[in-house]
Amino acid sequence: MNDTPKIRFNEFADKWGQRKLGEVADKVTEKNTQNLYSETFTNSAEFGVISQRDFFDHDISNANNIGGYYIVKAEDFVYNPRISVTAPCGPINCNRLGRNGVMSPLYTVFRTHDVDTVYLEWYFKSHCWHSYMYFNGNTGARSDRFSIKNDLFFRMPIPVPSVPEQRKIGNVLTDLDNLIVLHQRKYEQMMNVKKSMLEKLFPHNGASVPETRFKEFTGDWERRKLGDVFEEYCEKHREELPPLTIIQGKGTILRDEANRSLQYDKSVLHNYKMVKKGDFIVHLRSFEGGLEKANSDGIISPAYYAFHGEETDTRFYYPYFRSHEFINVELSRHVYGIRDGRSIDISGMKTIMIPYTSIEEQRKIGDFLEGLNTLIELYHQELLKLKQIKSACLDSMFI
Repeated sequence: MNDTPKIRFNEFADKWGQRKLGEVADKVTEKNTQNLYSETFTNSAEFGVISQRDFFDHDISNANNIGGYYIVKAEDFVYNPRISVTAPCGPINCNRLGRNGVMSPLYTVFRTHDVDTVYLEWYFKSHCWHSYMYFNGNTGARSDRFSIKNDLFFRMPIPVPSVPEQRKIGNVLTDLDNLIVLHQRKYEQMMNVKKSMLEKLFPHNGASVPETRFKEFTGDWERRKLGDVFEEYCEKHREELPPLTIIQGKGTILRDEANRSLQYDKSVLHNYKMVKKGDFIVHLRSFEGGLEKANSDGIISPAYYAFHGEETDTRFYYPYFRSHEFINVELSRHVYGIRDGRSIDISGMKTIMIPYTSIEEQRKIGDFLEGLNTLIELYHQELLKLKQIKSACLDSMFI
């Protein structure tokens, strides 16, 4: 084992020590025989120690079967042997609920001493202890549960720096996690703002104007047939343009840059259809995804249909074409075939009545939604960066 971690604070220079888990923790064996506690906890890889009432919306256990459950006090640790993608050895979390409860005997409960609980909690959120578990345990008879003998579990080596360094590590990771939570909330708030605005920027329930409108625009909106607003076209023999593929919810990307392997016969590209940036694309079997848009000029498979609108702004119509009202109410009326083979009746789709306003108002709404999307993407990228920093710290601040 290395004596020091890859990332360390400058004020600390001593070598780290090592203790067995059983030297800094005691297994909890006290059971709820007198039914002193009625609230049952569970240990989730995603949410940590949480009440069953919050996790399942109701109690799984009842007063008749919790007498044999372990009593879990505040800051006790709980090991759940159930494995998942995010917890390949099962999660170990600390009870941060600030109250006592009970836990099924399927869990291992232990109470620590001579170690900072915040530091130890973050250590168990890293992958540093997994190698010991893999070497000394296995998934057992049930592939969804990790199996390790009790005595081997408590022999697990725990890296132990000085208490001040433990607290420093714990505080920094906690502050970073709080920052991630803050950014996550901001991101979700902006997503909710977008959802709310999309509901208000288009007329609903037969209304002639939207609920929210820019003050410089007056007059009623129209309802026009989709086929009158957008014209279907089919220009071929444009092999000099790059082939595109469609990603539902994200428009088009270059086919050669797609993550998945997409094989196509380049000798038939002359039969592909040209599409220009901003045009809409529909596939006969893309019913559940609505219409998609072209993010660049290119050519698309003959299985797709391309639509272009002269007096239209793609940024205005794209969110409408992906809305519940359009896909599940309007477009669904022009779908035929069995569930796994549904196809769109293009002729029928062209008869759908869609909202229409002046190109100036379309652009104003498009500008607003584009700015909102840019802000949302900035929050999203900041959130991803913080999560990457957290992951790097967990990999490098422990040994």
